[in-house]
Amino acid sequence: MRKEYDFSQGQRGPVVPAPPGKTRITIRIDTDLLNWFREQVNARGGGNYQTLMNEALRAYIRQQDQTLEETIRKVIREELQAQG
Repeated sequence: MRKEYDFSQGQRGPVVPAPPGKTRITIRIDTDLLNWFREQVNARGGGNYQTLMNEALRAYIRQQDQTLEETIRKVIREELQAQG
């Protein structure tokens, strides 16, 4: 190792900038939840657990946006289909 390094050309910030539409944050996730998402990705043969978490959050938001009537209709259709 050198005793002194030249950082005059160095730049602050992440080495790889975040892609458009993505925001880098720090968040605390319960360990069991994080492990579950990682296990799901590994079971699928690889990928990114963060992408899976994004998909889960989007699905939750879409579900919240449904009206009560849409939810009831969906449940009735599923039940009718299950009954044959």
